[in-house]
Parts: sequence; structure tokens; C-alpha cells
Amino acid sequence: MQDIEYWRDLRHDLHAHPELGFEETRTSEIVAKLLGDEGIEVHRGLGGTGVVGTLKAGDGNRAIGLRADMDALAMPETAERPYKSLVDGKMHACGHDGHTVMLLAAARYLARSREFSGTVHFIFQPAEEGRGGAKKMVEDGLFELFPCDAVYGLHNMPGLDVDEMAVVEGPQLASSDSWRVTFRGTGTHGAKPHLGRDPVTASGHFIAALQTIVGRVVDPLQPAVISACSVAAGDPNALNVIPDFVKIGGTARAYSPETRDQLEEEIGRLAHGMAASFGVEADYQFIRRIPPVVNAAEPTQTAFKAAESVFGEKARTTFPPSTAGDDFAFFGNEVPGCYVWLGNGPAVDGALHHNTGYDFNDDAIGYGAAYWVRLTETELPNKAG
Repeated sequence: MQDIEYWRDLRHDLHAHPELGFEETRTSEIVAKLLGDEGIEVHRGLGGTGVVGTLKAGDGNRAIGLRADMDALAMPETAERPYKSLVDGKMHACGHDGHTVMLLAAARYLARSREFSGTVHFIFQPAEEGRGGAKKMVEDGLFELFPCDAVYGLHNMPGLDVDEMAVVEGPQLASSDSWRVTFRGTGTHGAKPHLGRDPVTASGHFIAALQTIVGRVVDPLQPAVISACSVAAGDPNALNVIPDFVKIGGTARAYSPETRDQLEEEIGRLAHGMAASFGVEADYQFIRRIPPVVNAAEPTQTAFKAAESVFGEKARTTFPPSTAGDDFAFFGNEVPGCYVWLGNGPAVDGALHHNTGYDFNDDAIGYGAAYWVRLTETELPNKAG
């Protein structure tokens, strides 16, 4: 890939100036300018800070979308590096700075070479980290304004070599949903529990029983995760008071729509049943956030062909799915899609996603950009060539 030092320096600049979801004003300005400088048609405003660049070549009638996420995370950066985050409490801990740069590099190359026939939409998405950027772009008319026959995503993966890529058909990432349960009882003196209705004991039994849903209700061949991640009850300075209520919250993950529906139903059934058994009440809410990412057959075949061309024998067709989520799922629900894993090097010394010491591996920039270029040329072949 040309100008690799330029793209590395740009990645470092983006890393030093992280922006959270829907706040990517500086990043989107840079993206829009670089696309425009190459004669790529630029559309701004989808999803607030989203940018879409459209490039046409030849007379092909197919169109594809290539997506990169731009947002950072609300967490501190602890590792010392020359381009460490300049913003307290914000850092690029998932590599979206690298994703943005790789797609920009590919866009520049394609704009200058035009060795394809058709239309490619470069989709720079805001707010992937749990704030709903992809959903907002779809609601704002992404695929009505920019129709696509297929859409593609890429994410770096610590543990794979930088010259390695995994392209796998089927489920790649789990649904990511939240749930909340409030047990409402009657508060009383801690020494006189018989005069009230204790929501703390009910909530304890509920939390302990949660794993029976995965262990005894869900099909053993269907992966699922339920975790209680937040519990709030009483006051640590009032240890002789049984409180009126306990609030519990957590996450639920699944790879199939059926299992996702089952988790929603069973968590509520367990909460209401446990409340009834202790004579308290339960308020239950299940918040559907992100569907699972499932790679469609035809785009996956195309993506693997492109990956094989770039990575040779290090293009893999086997890789375990992740229980993390990615709102690329909202794109894949609208258009057949494929989401691939690009190596980020060894998963050591803080190299894991969402770690305060994480950093995107600059050695992956050229590989990722080359993949995007080859994918475009594979999906939109230049008949004249």
C-alpha cells in the first residue's frame, strides 16, 4: 500500500484525539476532507457525525458498502506512547482509529486506480461502542440514499498475525441486549424481617438461579450468556435496614433470533416467579440493543476470495465466534453482509480490546487497506480489464 508512513502518522493523530460516539466532529472533518480531495462524492450527517463517500467507475450496475467505525471509548489510556490520548478519560481502545485509516487508504487508492466497475460506498460510521450509530444511520436512510447489493465490515483481532485474516460464514458476534429487574418489597428493621417483605433475599435467589436458564432451559447446542453486572440495594451506612427495593441489571447474548427471544422470556419468567415465591413484586425490562452479526453465504465467498488473494494460505475459514457485539448487525439485517477479522498481532501486554494499554498495530494498515481494495475489485470486476 502506498504512503504507508502517511497513514501511520494519521492513525497516530486520530489515536491522540479520540472522540466518543456521536461526538466525532474532528474525525469526520478529516475523513470528509481526505475523501473530497480524491474527487470522491461526500455526504455528511447520517447518524449525526457519519460520513459516506461514493466512488463510481466503469459502467457496472452493482454497488457495495465498506464500513469503518470511528468512535473511541470512555476510558483512560495508561500505556505511555508518543501519540497517547490527549483527552482525559477517552482512548481508542478498540482500534477504530486503525479501521478509519485503512478504509481511507483504500479509498484513495481506488479513486486513483479505478480498476473496478460499479459503485463503492465508503461508510464511516459513528458510535459503534454501544451508542447505536449503525441503527441511526439506517434510520436516517443510509440504504435508501446509497443502495448496496452487499455490505462489508472489518475488525482487528488480537491473537491473529497481522498478515492473517479470518473469513467465516454464519454467526460472528452475538446479540448484545440489556435487562433490568427491580424487586419491590416492604422495608423494615433488619432485626424484624417478619414485619416486611425482603427484596434482598429474593434478588439473591434470582441471581443464583439465572444460570439455570442457560444450563437447563436453552438448547445445549445453542450458545448463550446471561450475566448480572449491576446490583444496587440499601445503604452501607444503614446495615440494620432491609430496603424497599433492589435493582439488578445485566447483559444477555445469543447467536440466533430464537435463543435471543428465549432469553428475554426466561429472565422475565424467573424474575416474576422468584418475586412471587418471596411475596414481593418484580418490574422487568429487556432492552434489545444489537442483533447478532451473521455472515451471509455469497458475500462471505467473495470476501474469502479477496482475502485469499491478499493473505494466501493465511486466509482462514475457521475462527470461533465472539460473544461481543457489533452494530454492523443493523447493516447486515438490511443488506447481505460479511464481517471479517484482521490480525492485530499477539494478544499480550495489554493488546486486548477495551484494555487501557491497547493499541492498534500499525503493521496491519497495509494488509487491511489491500484487502478493501482487492475486495472492491473482486466484487466489482473491471470488464475492460
